[in-house]
Amino acid sequence: MILTTATRAFGDLFSAPIRGVFWKVIGLTLLFLVALWYALRLLFLDYALPYVEGWLPDMGSWSGGFDAVVGLLSALVIAFAMAFLIAPVSAIIAGLFLDDAADSVEQASYPGDAPGQALPLGQSILSSLRFFLVVIAANLVALIFLLVPGVNLVIFFVVNGYLLGREYFEFAAARYLGPERARAWRSRNQGRVWLAGLAIGLFLMVPLLNLLTPLFAAIFMIHYVKALMRQEAGQPIAQGAR
Repeated sequence: MILTTATRAFGDLFSAPIRGVFWKVIGLTLLFLVALWYALRLLFLDYALPYVEGWLPDMGSWSGGFDAVVGLLSALVIAFAMAFLIAPVSAIIAGLFLDDAADSVEQASYPGDAPGQALPLGQSILSSLRFFLVVIAANLVALIFLLVPGVNLVIFFVVNGYLLGREYFEFAAARYLGPERARAWRSRNQGRVWLAGLAIGLFLMVPLLNLLTPLFAAIFMIHYVKALMRQEAGQPIAQGAR
């Protein structure tokens, strides 16, 4: 069911009903990442580097080589920081438009079902901020294993799979059950939610495409929650198909 749902969500990601949300998310995410890159570059190269050089003794002919090494290290740090921040940045920006995407999916794929209820704007923003902080904290923990070959990618994948599965499952389920019942339902289905999160984690690891991870995750979980509801009600899972 997870593979089928992921394939369907990927197709929906580029469909006409989602296209407006698609361009809003990708445009704002890229704009924010460019601004973030510029800010980091300004911090490291225009402020930090001159400050460090001011504390060092005159290195004479070695100063050019020192500047080159520090410049290279700063560029690597900026590139690493950007890669690290893609997931939380895209999550918080896309969080503002996920209900629009969910509405489009429901109208296109489940016209006979009662529509889901979006969270109030304030609660939605707080949820996005909370998830942003949780993802940052979890990935900082995962960085501890960065130098352990093989384990680092596994830890990154597992941690993000768990977090993405939990957050987006609750997002989708809360549209039909409310936040409290959605959390309780997620607890009863932790294994399934984690496996679904791993599918989202795989999407997250694809360069460039990972900018759309939150949008893909929301669409994926709407279909997945609908399928689980039908399964628990003893209805055919394919009933919601277009």
